[in-house]
Amino acid sequence: MRGFRSIPYIVVLLTLMLSSGCERKEGVLFYESNRKGSADAPVKTVPKDILSTQLAFTALVKQVTPSVVNISTISKKKLVQPLFQFSPFFHDFSDGNEPRFRRDASLGSGFIINRDGYILTNDHVVRDAETIKVKLSNDTVYTGKVVGGDPKTDIAVIKIDSKEPLPVAVLGDSSKLQVGQWAIAIGNPFGLDRTVTVGVVSATGRSNMGIETYEDFIQTDASINPGNSGGPLLNIHGEVIGINSAIVASGQGIGFAIPINMAKHVVEQLISKGTVSRGWLGVSIQPVTEDIAASFGLKKAAGALVNEVVAGSPAAKAGIKQGDVIVAIDGTDIKEVSHLQRL
Repeated sequence: MRGFRSIPYIVVLLTLMLSSGCERKEGVLFYESNRKGSADAPVKTVPKDILSTQLAFTALVKQVTPSVVNISTISKKKLVQPLFQFSPFFHDFSDGNEPRFRRDASLGSGFIINRDGYILTNDHVVRDAETIKVKLSNDTVYTGKVVGGDPKTDIAVIKIDSKEPLPVAVLGDSSKLQVGQWAIAIGNPFGLDRTVTVGVVSATGRSNMGIETYEDFIQTDASINPGNSGGPLLNIHGEVIGINSAIVASGQGIGFAIPINMAKHVVEQLISKGTVSRGWLGVSIQPVTEDIAASFGLKKAAGALVNEVVAGSPAAKAGIKQGDVIVAIDGTDIKEVSHLQRL
């Protein structure tokens, strides 16, 4: 019975401790905000616009994160043979002429674009993959298969078969982007699931980066790291505006995303036939420099200079000749060579 009588005293002691903060002999261990504890918050009045912005970010993450997936792959790659492989001295240490392979594990991201289980990601994430595992935000893991990939834009579509309803991302309009707008990246950098980073749209229309054949990148300072590839870049409305693809390794805060409008055209073909077909003009072109523009009497260095025309090509049939400068197509002004290639 004496044991039971001690319980009220213990309750009273705990009550006193909780009402005055967490204490020990040397003093208070830590202070809790009076929004839930025993101390005043350091900042009592937070501007409403900042609270509204914070609320917008948290609401966006809750809505969009379920559609973002973690992609892990195992790929088989052929080893490059050393230059001395044919030397008799080293022959005894090799397996003859049999090619050698290694298996590489890699991580990436993606996002579900419809309820049939189609997922948009980067081509380099799933290229040459023997196995693909797709983990959803609820930690369910599915086996994925490649529907199609386009190395020239680094866009791929994979598919999972799920009996459960799948959350889907909403695609926005990247042509309406303005520099300075919010940009939110969600992905799995270094395998850290559902990581969210925030920045702005630093620039649009980045090309001649030497990353892909067709380039029209969105530049952002939202932190992008290995494993983010294939994940969505979002606007403040939670709409996908780009596919996170690359970073400048030697810099900080310089990431690149493929505009979602470019991806839309590619995705339609990948889902319907697994490959991408592009128009052929039949010309060899080069940039128009300031000197070239001046020699042709052009007001600015824009367009593409025709070096060569392939006989019998659509360009030849249209009357385009060597030395012509293509300045517009169907009323669209040509800014540069890469712009013409994307049309």
